[in-house]
Amino acid sequence: MGSKRLPKKKRQDELREKLKKDPFLTDEELTEIFSVSIQTIRLDRLELGIPELRERIKNVAEFNYSKVRSIGGTEIVGELVDLNLDNNGISILETNSDMAFQKTNVVRGHNIFAQAESLAMAVIDEEVALTGVANIKYKKPVKAGEKLIAKAQLVRKRGNKYFVHVFTYVRQEQVFRGKFILVSI
Repeated sequence: MGSKRLPKKKRQDELREKLKKDPFLTDEELTEIFSVSIQTIRLDRLELGIPELRERIKNVAEFNYSKVRSIGGTEIVGELVDLNLDNNGISILETNSDMAFQKTNVVRGHNIFAQAESLAMAVIDEEVALTGVANIKYKKPVKAGEKLIAKAQLVRKRGNKYFVHVFTYVRQEQVFRGKFILVSI
């Protein structure tokens, strides 16, 4: 691993801070950041009482699913980690080989679109919202195993029409953008 390892106490303090800022960092990403083995990261988390990524995401998501009105919580593609109705939301989708083309290992577009569309719908504070128009752009290929972070923002509301923009990122780099016009009925 790396040559400049931190003392355990300092590493654990920094680990706690990093996860406070971004609770969705994987153990693998943390091993790269701290130049230590995955076992060391897991032991540090255990000692600090920090649950593994799945548990951290689940805890945040469970709270947010209860707020969704326009679609069933289980119909959201990805984990809903932040939701402010009629304003914005964030979801995370861990991609895998089942979502990708076998030959290229590139995630199929409909998986990325489904995450964005379901997040756009979740943001709307209505009983029923349907997609009327979607203007989408795939900006970079996504490889299986990469973590998609989608951020939705309600930009305008006119009558029963909601204009929602969704931007999807892999490691802070935009890979997809969608502009949705949702209609409440």
